[in-house]
Amino acid sequence: MPWNALFKLGRKRHANSPAEGVRPPEPLTHQDTRAAIVELSQAVRNNPESVEIYLALGNLYRSQGEIERAIQIRNTLTDRPGLDSALRARSYFELGRDFRRAGLLDRSREAFSRAAALMGDTEEVQLELARLAADCGEFELAAEHYGKVNRPMAQAHYLASRASEHFHNGDPVQGERLVQQALHIFPASPEAWLASLVQSALLADIQVLSQTLSAACVNIPVGQRFLLLEGLLDVLGAARVENAQGSALTPEVISTLVRACVSVLASLPPDPLICYYCAKLCLFEADQDSARHWLEKSLVLNSDFWLARLELVSLVLAHQELTPFLRDQLAYFVNHARKSKRFVCRTCGFRWDKTFFVCPRCRSWHSILFRQEFS
Repeated sequence: MPWNALFKLGRKRHANSPAEGVRPPEPLTHQDTRAAIVELSQAVRNNPESVEIYLALGNLYRSQGEIERAIQIRNTLTDRPGLDSALRARSYFELGRDFRRAGLLDRSREAFSRAAALMGDTEEVQLELARLAADCGEFELAAEHYGKVNRPMAQAHYLASRASEHFHNGDPVQGERLVQQALHIFPASPEAWLASLVQSALLADIQVLSQTLSAACVNIPVGQRFLLLEGLLDVLGAARVENAQGSALTPEVISTLVRACVSVLASLPPDPLICYYCAKLCLFEADQDSARHWLEKSLVLNSDFWLARLELVSLVLAHQELTPFLRDQLAYFVNHARKSKRFVCRTCGFRWDKTFFVCPRCRSWHSILFRQEFS
């Protein structure tokens, strides 16, 4: 393209671009929220005694991130004399949410406690107190609140989180107590099984590791077993890195742990994910022949399992006679394809490259799936 044509094109693009200092238009959802705030503000001026309008206006301010204005509205309501106890309780409840959103956790707990004193220990109050305790790192208290509203999945999750802390701090007795409590409440808890599995691996207790992995695979749904194996691979990988700094897990011990895990997994009914993780464990020990066998078996069970096919291609490339340029290009594409987000929430479709027990987007429990196929 001639230079003068490029010059005209540049001027045209500059003319169509927004002027410096001019903000881009707000998204339509934000515009709708702003319009609702304007309408409710006018309604409040026309009817200052309408508590429901104040509550709705405060919720809109909170949704816009204007926490100070939301808190100001709640405080105005809670200080109003003669306010109906149900509306006062609702005001304290929303104030607790405002404080939690602002990071003022102590004030949030106080507001929720006042709401509970007025409206009783309702499910929504207990759930807010449970989330608040979890945010503060008070995992046993969070489990207690979830237990009051019959949420065994969440209760077991936080008991397992506290158990992991005990294990890390050198208190295996308390850790094992909480793990057993979590499994009694919710036997299919992958968090509790993983905490026990990691502890036995770090102690290099091969027999307990094998027994724990076998029991976990029996109790956990087939589609969630990969959570155990992902966590186990992370621990073994970290132990191998730390070995140079004097880790208790020597390379020989790690090899024994890997072989024990593969032996347990090989006894399970055929499953593409189990075969894939057997291959990953074999690759961890640089056993390429066994890894290739497991990957081929995985693809027989699911020919569209893209990550198993990717690892198989990577193994095959190592034995092909290729030019250095072609080898580098293929290695580049393989390495970048490995970074694709493997895990997806079946509820909202959120994708991530790390495992999760609670979806970061929609907050649903145990909704994670391993994305075996491209879609």
